[in-house]
Amino acid sequence: MTSTPTTQPLRETEDSVLLRTLIQVLVSVGIASLSVAAIGVTQASYFNLLAIPLSAFGGYWSWKSRHRRNIAVKFFIAFGMLTALGVFLGGIIGGGDTRVRLAELLIHLQVLHSFDMPRRKDLGYSIVIGLILLGVAATVSQSLTFAPLLVLFLVIALPVLTLDYQSRLGIKVASFQKGTTTAFRPKRLAVLVLVVLGLGLAIFAALPRLPGYQIRNFPVSDTINFQGEFSGDRIVNSGYSANTQDGTSLGGQDGDSTQIQGNSPTDGPGELDSLVYYGFNQRMNQNLRGVMESQVVMRVRSQAPGFWRVLAFDHYTGQGWEIGRRDDIEVIQRSSLSYRNYVPPAAYKTGYHNTLGREREVVQTYTIVNDLPNLIPALYQVEQIYFPTQEVAIDTEGSLRSPVSLAKGLTYSIVSDVPYRDRMQLRAASTEYDDETQEVYLQVPEAIRDRVQQLTEELLADAPQSITDPYEQSLYLAQTLKQNYTLQADLPFFTEGEDLVDAFLFKYEGGYPDHFSTALTIMLRSIGIPARLVTGFDTGRFNPFTGYYVVNNTDAYAITEVFFPGYGWFTFDPIPGHELIPQSIKDSQTFTVLRQFWNWVAGWLPSPVSSWLTGVLAWLVNIAGRLLNFFSNGIVGFLAALLTLTGLAFLLWLAWQGWRRWRRHARLQKLPAIERLYQQMLAWLAEQGYPKQPTQTPLEYAIALHHQTRFTKAEQVMNIIQTYLRWRYGNKKEDAESLKQQVHALKQQP
Repeated sequence: MTSTPTTQPLRETEDSVLLRTLIQVLVSVGIASLSVAAIGVTQASYFNLLAIPLSAFGGYWSWKSRHRRNIAVKFFIAFGMLTALGVFLGGIIGGGDTRVRLAELLIHLQVLHSFDMPRRKDLGYSIVIGLILLGVAATVSQSLTFAPLLVLFLVIALPVLTLDYQSRLGIKVASFQKGTTTAFRPKRLAVLVLVVLGLGLAIFAALPRLPGYQIRNFPVSDTINFQGEFSGDRIVNSGYSANTQDGTSLGGQDGDSTQIQGNSPTDGPGELDSLVYYGFNQRMNQNLRGVMESQVVMRVRSQAPGFWRVLAFDHYTGQGWEIGRRDDIEVIQRSSLSYRNYVPPAAYKTGYHNTLGREREVVQTYTIVNDLPNLIPALYQVEQIYFPTQEVAIDTEGSLRSPVSLAKGLTYSIVSDVPYRDRMQLRAASTEYDDETQEVYLQVPEAIRDRVQQLTEELLADAPQSITDPYEQSLYLAQTLKQNYTLQADLPFFTEGEDLVDAFLFKYEGGYPDHFSTALTIMLRSIGIPARLVTGFDTGRFNPFTGYYVVNNTDAYAITEVFFPGYGWFTFDPIPGHELIPQSIKDSQTFTVLRQFWNWVAGWLPSPVSSWLTGVLAWLVNIAGRLLNFFSNGIVGFLAALLTLTGLAFLLWLAWQGWRRWRRHARLQKLPAIERLYQQMLAWLAEQGYPKQPTQTPLEYAIALHHQTRFTKAEQVMNIIQTYLRWRYGNKKEDAESLKQQVHALKQQP
């Protein structure tokens, strides 16, 4: 009696509970990874986690119904998929991170799909969905919290792929019992995982980073609709008091000053806010004392490291700085159809930007981790802004301002034209400054001008050789402050009317870190070199696994910017413990990730070891960079690269063959003498073109050789094999030395 169509088994039905269970776990890891990766980065619904039990239930139901046709269920799945598509399109129209929206669509489809996956092919779809979800999570993730899930996915994926391949071959595996499969031997699986991880990290670290090949993408948060008129003339810093002495209200974006929690005054003695840097304000009071509590404020992905510039000050007040030209602000409005804002060249004062030197385009993406003022950090000098508000503003010093405070989770991107720092060009720069530059950037209080100028000239006169150009003078003075003045954590408050620079140079011979930059700026101004004070964030700690720079609030500080006509502004850092010149772009950054990865590793090693290894690594990186530059130089370099790669491939093949021979020799040495001689004979016969098939018994192999008309040594082989069989299966003692002579004679006969 034939079965009815409703009970007829489907083709290629997958019966393995083990494979289905592991695939379900694999998909669950992919779903969980999205929610974990999105924490603090972008919005992702935690309801996505409900897909894990729902998908598990669907997988169980699907296994129970794997031999049925499930026509009704397929209709319901079709309706569900159309509904999921509608939800996805609605989410895209409503805004949000498109990566997350796509991943959520896949999660919905996986839940529906889990109710009808009877075949191995259907299980393959689930594997692919899990892999895609993990890939999306990787693009969203900005921290190492995603790493354990990535490793877990790898650990599960390796046996899943093995079992899937066995299933395709018709080898059914139904349990974890020892000996049923090679996929779950813990030692072998652990070694395989370590090998894959090691190779992945090595490739990631050593992969050349060529600027022309870097992916250009511009992540940005959903549009923020700012209600009200934006003029860009107000800075919101929650660390300062609500009502300042100059009458400026520093309230929130809606004008409600009750939102301000800080108590630091803008003039006179006071305490630093514990979380918000005091230098991000219209008026910077350097008579504040105290320390900040460290917390992460943003993560930055950038094609090059640098000083994340926030604000610049032109007017020295005696105990701090202020922005003198507050009304000279340009509001830039973008199209409603695009997130991109172009910064017009006119926004930068003529002559204040680079027109003679080389520049390089650098793309940066910033994700805010903890709230910041309504100032936009960026590498100087900004060309394009991808920001979630319709308007941004730029002041006369090139600092960017937002209509709203930078709230936790906000993401924006910047494209900057960053100038190369060519020492020879800057030394030869003109010293003829226009009237506006001299009026604004040479301002020094009359009460201290002569005294500071005299000290500055004396310090320059003490230099080992005459220094005449502004660039070398700036370097020398910055280094002199580092060496001759000290950081003082217990510095007393300045009294009313006491000048910060005068007290720093002549009374205390040191001060707070930012006081060093203030002193250098005024010293340069006193001898006719235009300079201004700039606040921002240091590069931060590079995480080689995520590719992000992790920036803390305590990374914020002030440095000095010096103007060079025709080339623009360049920074100098006089603070002890800091590099004299902040990080910036360089000509060769091909292996920057390898360098940064090594710096991270070297931090765990003893100093003598790390110093020696750093020298070796630097030499190797230098050689690799030179070779890469040569190979990319025209047709000759291309041909040389092909020849080199061919030679390397040959050497690698030789090394691989040598390693295989060594492994085979080591394995044979562990075998009994009779077994070793038998295996040596099989290896020699395989080299002669007569390999033994895995399905053949030794006797079948010997008989097969008899049928080879060209093979004349079948009798000798048969004798050796019979000796081996008597020892192996008959438990008879055999003369190993005699067998060795037979094998040797076999190899020697023509």
